[in-house]
Amino acid sequence: MNSNLCSRRDFSVRAGFLFTGLGMAAAAFGSTIPGTVGGATGKPVAEAPAGNEEISRTAEAIHQEVVFNASRKRVYEALTDAEQFTKVVRLSKVPGGPPAAISKEAGGAFSAFGGYITGRHIELVPNERIAQAWRAGGWEAGKYSIVRFELKEQGAQTKLVFDHTGFPNGDAEHLLEGWNTNYWEPLRKYLA
Repeated sequence: MNSNLCSRRDFSVRAGFLFTGLGMAAAAFGSTIPGTVGGATGKPVAEAPAGNEEISRTAEAIHQEVVFNASRKRVYEALTDAEQFTKVVRLSKVPGGPPAAISKEAGGAFSAFGGYITGRHIELVPNERIAQAWRAGGWEAGKYSIVRFELKEQGAQTKLVFDHTGFPNGDAEHLLEGWNTNYWEPLRKYLA
């Protein structure tokens, strides 16, 4: 009896070649299959895309949307004017220390909360957006995160869309509390 169907043995051999070929391809090109080994390093690449690049999927980030009863101009100025931000700090849970120092130029430095928070402005778009390389005093030397304040008009109010990325793992809870108690709550009081 001549059949076009393959025998169990033929099927097993062909399936073995198929899986072996897939395994070699994963090793050669990198694998996105959790638990597999790939790339030139031979490291597990459960978090890596195809190729030799590695991407961490374990980074923490903070995203908040806060509404203020003030215009975008007032919110922007309160965050970028040293005299105004010093008044905001005086309403926070850490009111002491020297006044804030805030450059009005992109690339300029800022310092607040007695120098505990420092960094540089990456982008300043008046009344619309602030992006900063931002760090806390207790971080490892040279470690900076990125904070971004996006101001959106909502009638007579302003919705501030806030994102904070690139900070040390494990700091999210502490930073989230800090943004709420030392920025958003005192800013609401100041703008009232």
